[in-house]
Amino acid sequence: MALLENLTDPEVLASVNAAVDSLDDKDAVAVAQAASAGIARLEAIRFRAVAQLNRHRAGARSVTQEVAFALSVVDNHAGAMVAAADALTTRLPHTLGLMDQGKLGGFGAMKVAAATSWLSDENARAVDALLEDRIADKNPDQVRKAANHAANTIDPEGADKRAEGHRESRRLTLRHGETGVASIEVEDAPVEKAASAYQRIDREARVLKTGGETRTLDQLRADVALDLLLGGRGGVGERSEVFLYMDLFTYLGLNDDPAEMAGHGSLPAGLARQIATGPNTVLRRIITDPLSGQVLDLGRGRYRPTAGVDEFVRVRDRECRRPGCHRPAQACDIDHSLPWQHGGHTNADELVDLCRRDHRLKDEPGWTYHLAPNGTLSITTPTGQTHTSTPPPLHPPRPAPDEPPPF
Repeated sequence: MALLENLTDPEVLASVNAAVDSLDDKDAVAVAQAASAGIARLEAIRFRAVAQLNRHRAGARSVTQEVAFALSVVDNHAGAMVAAADALTTRLPHTLGLMDQGKLGGFGAMKVAAATSWLSDENARAVDALLEDRIADKNPDQVRKAANHAANTIDPEGADKRAEGHRESRRLTLRHGETGVASIEVEDAPVEKAASAYQRIDREARVLKTGGETRTLDQLRADVALDLLLGGRGGVGERSEVFLYMDLFTYLGLNDDPAEMAGHGSLPAGLARQIATGPNTVLRRIITDPLSGQVLDLGRGRYRPTAGVDEFVRVRDRECRRPGCHRPAQACDIDHSLPWQHGGHTNADELVDLCRRDHRLKDEPGWTYHLAPNGTLSITTPTGQTHTSTPPPLHPPRPAPDEPPPF
């Protein structure tokens, strides 16, 4: 541990940063290369540490969530890191050795692990040995292509099974981007269906590109695809259902405070008003605590009480309550913080939103959950680290009437 601390010593880094400011072009490139080599060596250490954790837990699925917490990465990346760490420390020693030499970064090493994941241990080691002289100092795309080619060469009969496995792993993913935009993708789709779907979308987009249509073909393709997914005709807007949080004054245009969309984050006031005033928009009354901004009540007179509690919890939480997970509450399970068979009750004070994966994680050995009266959820991992989340307020906390405003 002392060695790692020396590598990040503030005084050492300060002196290095000061020296960098005086470098010429040639030396600047050399220092950047040396830094990349050092990062690769540290990433090798990180992979070994993650592999050790995985061995201690005998490959328990909760290791991914623990790594996500500890390293502040999203779950998908954490899972890929755990899988790569296991492969690198067991059946890809030459690839790990290239990292130790500073000749291959962690992202490239993960490409090798992914390309060889379907091979037997014996064949994976053969590919690993074959690649040692081919992937040093290559970029990740070059590494991926070389690893895939080597894997197919070592086990040509398994190539068809690999393709079949990829097609079976098809899935739909949603990735939130910058403010107001997101991407939806069908990953690992059968190539013939993906190509045919694109052709249909392109054909309908080109039909719409007539007369005074101002949208580009790229914009039309995107609009056609989304509208078809929403069950309508290509290019014609369809109803979408989201949780959009904005105060009344913003909605009325009296101020421009940002709004929030569950699962996405902040939206500028103008875009929020555009979404809120669209066709078939449904508005709901939400009463908040004027000081804290937390939800106190949700207008639900036409609902049965059980439905009202369910909706209240989803509106209050907005997203899965596991820190770092942003699955919208509409797609989550309502879960008891204290199991009902152990004395828990079905009311909003004891319920939280957890996506299906994190709902299952709660039952893993060594994971404990505690919900405080103020809605703060504390999750303690098997290694004793505690992470918390609190339902976000619908507006910033405001001072009490007898308190001066903050500056």
